[in-house]
Amino acid sequence: MAIKTIIFALGVAASFAVAPFIPLWGLVAYVLHYNIGPEGQWWASPINDLGVRYSLILAVLTAVGMLVNWNKLKFGKSLLTGQEKLLLLFLAIVWLGVFIGGKTVGRYSVVDHPSVKMTKMVVLLLMMTHLVCNYRNLNILLWSMVLGALFLGMEAFDTPRAAFVSGRLETVGGPDFREANRLAGYLAAMMPIIGVKFLRSKWPGKIVSATAGILALNTIVLCRSRSALVGLASGGIFLALIVPRKYRLKIFAALIAALIGFTFLMDPQFIARSKTILRSSEDRDSSAQSRIEIWKAGIRLIKDEPLGVGPGNFTQAIGRYCPEHENRDAHSTFIRCGGELGVIGLGVLLVIIFNALWMYRKLIRRANNLPLEYRSDYQWLGSAMAASLVSLLCFGLTGSLVYFEAYWWYLLLPVCLWRAMDNIEMSIEAKPVVTTIPDDKMKPKKTKRNVSR
Repeated sequence: MAIKTIIFALGVAASFAVAPFIPLWGLVAYVLHYNIGPEGQWWASPINDLGVRYSLILAVLTAVGMLVNWNKLKFGKSLLTGQEKLLLLFLAIVWLGVFIGGKTVGRYSVVDHPSVKMTKMVVLLLMMTHLVCNYRNLNILLWSMVLGALFLGMEAFDTPRAAFVSGRLETVGGPDFREANRLAGYLAAMMPIIGVKFLRSKWPGKIVSATAGILALNTIVLCRSRSALVGLASGGIFLALIVPRKYRLKIFAALIAALIGFTFLMDPQFIARSKTILRSSEDRDSSAQSRIEIWKAGIRLIKDEPLGVGPGNFTQAIGRYCPEHENRDAHSTFIRCGGELGVIGLGVLLVIIFNALWMYRKLIRRANNLPLEYRSDYQWLGSAMAASLVSLLCFGLTGSLVYFEAYWWYLLLPVCLWRAMDNIEMSIEAKPVVTTIPDDKMKPKKTKRNVSR
């Protein structure tokens, strides 16, 4: 048995054993599993043959751990925030679309139907927002995401060019990353978090985050993703604008260093493809032109089907409006959402997005009022997570992310930070007020004594 197989088996056994007692461990293991995708790794095949469903078992054991430790969990000031209620509303709209939409034909015979996948994601997201309610847990979760990005970058680096599909890197990591654009978009969104971890860590953390960042940028180049390049630039610019002024010099220096390093990683194929972003309509390549045609057809679909055609049914419906692009994806989160879940589903998604951005705006302002020992940590985290969300949102303009699990992580992470701040503010309010008494008041009073003469 290979050494990697033994290490993986021990890691799985440890995660299964510890999750019922330390549920955060189960959540971290789930995040790493999501990035690694052991079902597609050769070194995990001996355990895969046993039929182990890693993500399901980890989710169940994490839920058990939450029940066991329920009295120790601190949810802040509310059991369900507005963002979580909106998430549940979106899930209800997805299931409504299942009943009023058309039947999905054959596309999801192997993988979960979007309605089933969305349900699983919502359960996991609610566990995440109720487990990660303080700075320590949030820091651990973000580091697990950095390690996941490190793994994806290492796997991409080791993938031989012969395995590329049409010159682009495919089938790396978990199932959500099997398509080049999604992999690149996810790693582009991770860059603000990786960058802040580099700036805020000691040397071991700097080495890990720097390696993850370099490999992530290299993977974006190998994916040849123009959408990820737009997301990468958007996230970097937003981070420089939103971070408190006293930190901007560090951010600008880090961005310049990253840009210089990125230019060294670029190859002629990536440069040539990136230049097409700014081309006029006459000079667009076939890929860019086909997306515009699909978007126009998708808008007509939304007008004709304002309640949507049902989750997972965009590809089978778009052919009625654009026969030359039959069975094609929308290549847009908002066109896909509007086409499948109707204007109501699209409206709720937009409210979720704007509410997440509003929460980050409020969080950064709240961080300014925290005591000094907490302030900088929360300012940095809030800025980095907001920039990562903006990066993924910009990528989603030309990428379909409605049922992409990491997309929803970023939309719900502000709840984790919100609860962490709630708990800090509540602990500060609960501290007893100590009043100082002047020294002269502390002296014992002199008493008169009767002296007998």
